[in-house]
Amino acid sequence: MTQPAFILIRPQMGENIGGAARAMWNFGLDRMRITSPRDGWPNPKADAMASGAGRLLDEAQIFDSTDAALADCDFVFATTARHRDLTKPVMTPERAMAHTRNLIAEGKKVGVMFGPERAGLENEDIARANAIISVPVNPEFASLNLAQCVLLTAYEWGQEAHDMPAESMEMAKTEFAPQHEVAKLAEHYEERLDQAGFFFPETKAESMKLNLRNFWSRMPMTRVDVQTLHGMLRQMVRWKERGD
Repeated sequence: MTQPAFILIRPQMGENIGGAARAMWNFGLDRMRITSPRDGWPNPKADAMASGAGRLLDEAQIFDSTDAALADCDFVFATTARHRDLTKPVMTPERAMAHTRNLIAEGKKVGVMFGPERAGLENEDIARANAIISVPVNPEFASLNLAQCVLLTAYEWGQEAHDMPAESMEMAKTEFAPQHEVAKLAEHYEERLDQAGFFFPETKAESMKLNLRNFWSRMPMTRVDVQTLHGMLRQMVRWKERGD
């Protein structure tokens, strides 16, 4: 097992099962287990909601009890907003999925239980878990839809698996302008502004030019930006020369 099994305990609505499958597949998870679905199985509403993730439903393992669904797991998480007075480690989804990766690297099989929509996991289910996953939500409205809870947990699993940087820049067929191009732009503007009498009075001209150079150097401009600003200035000069 190279990923955790997501185990839906007694899910009630086919739409939520389908939504959970879709959320799992968004982040590369495809090991779904289902115990005693209320409306039977297979469920056409689950298929419709799953959209492109229907394969997960086709391959989902169906069990008639929680014990049967957990039988081969070495470590089990229970997702719940309430800790039910049971003494267990409580982790955020981020911490839980980091721990899951470590366990799987050791050759362990990990299961994550998600409870039915009406009231979540019962104490008898949670007692079988080694740890609890608790999503930090508004304490005055802690209820999460089944598919939402699956999505949040799957998202945390997918963060390290996809190794996506926290921030990146989409360059849109350009690149950042090299320093000499920015310097040429600064010279162009300084020349035209000087001709227009912008640097006045003369006693402040040098400090004004210095501030302007500092302004250009602070801007992370692309080559397209530089070309556009050159073009804007040229057009304004042409307009002035025509006397329009």
